[in-house]
Amino acid sequence: MNELLAAVREGRLDDVPALLAPLDRAERRLALVELKALRKEARTWAWGERTRVRKAVLVAGAGCHTGAAGCATWIGAREMRDWVHAPQSWLLRVLADRDPVWLADLARRLAARAVESEAEFRFVRELARRANCALPTSDGMVRGWVERVSSARWQSGPRQPLAGLLRAEPHLDVLAPHLLDMPELPPAVTWVDTRHVADNWPTALTTLAAEGLLDRDALLDSCVTRLLRGGRTADLRFCLLVLHGLEPTAQEESARIADWIAMAADGPSTVAGYAQDVLTRLDGRGEISPQQLADVSGPVLFRTEKKLVRSQLVLLGKVLRRDPSAAGELLPVVAEAFGHPDIGIQERALKLVARHLAAAGPDVREELAGMTSQLGPVHRSAAQAVFGELPADGPAVDAHEEILPPAPAPRRLAPASTDPPGLVEEVVALLRSGPGEVTDFERALDGLVRCAHTGRSALADALRPAIAGQWWAAEAGRQDDIDRRFTRNPAGLHVVTASLLGQVSPRTIHDGQARWTATGTCVHAALDGVMYARLWEAAAEMRSGRLPFLLATPTWHTGAIDPLELVERLRGYRDLDVAPGPADFAQALLRVRRTGGHEAAAQAERLGTAQGDRLAAWIRADEPVAPVLHRHVEYEAPAATGWMPRPATGVRRILLDTKERLVIQREFPRAFRWLGRPHTPGQQQCHHWGAGSAQWIATLPEDGETLAAWLLPSLASCVEDQRAGSWSLPALVETGGPAGRAIHLSLAYGLGARYPQDRLSAVDAQLVLAAQGRLDAELLAGELGVLIDRDLVKPSRLADSARTAAATGAYRTVLSVLAPLLPSLLAREKAPRGLSDLLAVAAECTERCGPPKTGPIAGLAATAARGGATELVRQAARLEAAIGQTER
Repeated sequence: MNELLAAVREGRLDDVPALLAPLDRAERRLALVELKALRKEARTWAWGERTRVRKAVLVAGAGCHTGAAGCATWIGAREMRDWVHAPQSWLLRVLADRDPVWLADLARRLAARAVESEAEFRFVRELARRANCALPTSDGMVRGWVERVSSARWQSGPRQPLAGLLRAEPHLDVLAPHLLDMPELPPAVTWVDTRHVADNWPTALTTLAAEGLLDRDALLDSCVTRLLRGGRTADLRFCLLVLHGLEPTAQEESARIADWIAMAADGPSTVAGYAQDVLTRLDGRGEISPQQLADVSGPVLFRTEKKLVRSQLVLLGKVLRRDPSAAGELLPVVAEAFGHPDIGIQERALKLVARHLAAAGPDVREELAGMTSQLGPVHRSAAQAVFGELPADGPAVDAHEEILPPAPAPRRLAPASTDPPGLVEEVVALLRSGPGEVTDFERALDGLVRCAHTGRSALADALRPAIAGQWWAAEAGRQDDIDRRFTRNPAGLHVVTASLLGQVSPRTIHDGQARWTATGTCVHAALDGVMYARLWEAAAEMRSGRLPFLLATPTWHTGAIDPLELVERLRGYRDLDVAPGPADFAQALLRVRRTGGHEAAAQAERLGTAQGDRLAAWIRADEPVAPVLHRHVEYEAPAATGWMPRPATGVRRILLDTKERLVIQREFPRAFRWLGRPHTPGQQQCHHWGAGSAQWIATLPEDGETLAAWLLPSLASCVEDQRAGSWSLPALVETGGPAGRAIHLSLAYGLGARYPQDRLSAVDAQLVLAAQGRLDAELLAGELGVLIDRDLVKPSRLADSARTAAATGAYRTVLSVLAPLLPSLLAREKAPRGLSDLLAVAAECTERCGPPKTGPIAGLAATAARGGATELVRQAARLEAAIGQTER
């Protein structure tokens, strides 16, 4: 046994099977105890050594297990599978003496929990072959099989036809049916090579089903079930391709009428379209009753996809022409479309009702007349021509109540933990998960400083066992590597905790304080530099425990500090005769709330300290960190450099300059002085495209305008290809200070962002600004107009944002922005694409909340009077009718 353990510890994998063979059951159980301890010990080793030894540990442990359940758990443990070349052949050698029943049990257990690659699939398959049992199936086994088949297509010469490879698979009838039962299909299955569109998985499966190698009925049922269940777009596309390839017969379509109805009503657009086509064929064969058609038409006419709604109205029209007696059952369903947001759909539905109204009874006519209240004002006269006198409208728009989210209230931070066990729990959580929320990070940092002051040894003793797995919990000889990594990046609380435990050298801390001087060329580097300066300063203070607490710990979740609270902290420093850390005090000044702080300024001045005088002067000045110049700067984005994603060359941006602030350049530490310099967009080189940190906002929580101006170059990229470009908007609108041109220009970019998630962030920010009473609708409309004129924002994307905001109930807020924006767009010689969508949103808002308070919209009447059936003219007429209707 000792020889086996020595071979394992030395990583001699080839020797393990021979040394394991002579051991009896008792010796193997004893060896297993040692192997478990060795596996735990290896977790802290370097990667290369850990991998070499763990392979030997895996093989030896598998051979020492006498039960299939324990062996499967051992082999399937995630920590034992972090290498490229798995030792499957060695595993088979040490398990060669097990009986077939035991091997079959192991194969089933591994298939259920531990198959994630082709190699593991082959291992389980070989176990099943040796056990002479059926191949167990699972999602992992199918993924491994798909990976093996996909790689086999390219292993020998030219691309191999997929159908031929699958035809030769011995387990095709077992694994292929399971494919459609998986929660998500493997990417190799759903991917379609556009160069070989006829050689893909759907085509291959349908070919094999036609040949009788796969059960065609089971394949058809699985596809229909999968489409009913829903899922990823790629998975549903796969099932639709299989269905098209199977070409269901008329009898097969008739047997699944309820399924097609459910798909058309609730399925994604492509699935609903396919189901609608099937239902149309069934109706053509007379297999759909009027009641079934009514059941499916109601939900379909509520859908937002206009193509589906129009197709359903066409189908209803065919049925009504063929069978006028169905009018009483179908016309009320058609009238459901009176409430559709698209006025074109409303018009089609009204014409269809008018065409077949004569076949309906008096009760149905009365019901239909009542439903005309859902029609837009533009169709009121047409409805009166059909029904005569209409019922009175609903409540007047004067009764509209604007719905806005509650304005965010500042949330106070809980006091920092001064109990070592509780603090250790918070710190370790942040070390393992990253910086986390600003509030959690700041509380933990303050707690470390407080506990280092009152009981440094006790805190170190509590922390040391809890951070055993951290990369910087160094062994001898690795100090240089640790110092080098910390020099590159202090990594949040890591450098502070490492300093407390003596795991980073004093020289490195000294160099770090000198190095991070915010000499970076962009705002992101400057704000990171401020944070790094604070971290290095806190790391230096960990050794001495000199500071009783931090001055810069926020009072509220935004990062802001109550000025009276900061005065009390300075009083505590004065009473203890302790000098603040320069970076800590500078950050506290940037975070202190300046508005309404006259009493705090007076108290700070009475402290009689230099820091108190600086705080009093800072509050009384009540100036932004860097004033924003209220004039646009056109900036051409540079070409891409290196591997970093950058805007395309020639793209012009509308940005803003900021002025200098001399007091920051003269009195603040070097790491902060970038913030006080004048900045012009285009003079900065930045590699932070798309990156974001909540700490940046919390660095200047009372200067949202300044932050918005500085972040504009990266935020503006959201109108192109940059995802998550508007991440900062919801946080920016919660900052203190005025919401001026920079915030509204940022909001304009976000509302016109390319990706829906970015637009949603901007909508949230707009509604919060409105709830705070800080939204300047005319300013926002002006910024949007400039961006649209420069082709930086597409009206169609803006319309989507406006529609989303209106859907929350903020109709008047949305209309207050659209009303001053529309005249400049209507005045263009050629209407921009998407203008009709903006008019549609404005019309809906007007119908809900009344006409805009800014008065008539210039150019609207002329556009509505152009004539024709274009969507632009129709929506202009709708908006004009809505304004006229609500003004009466």
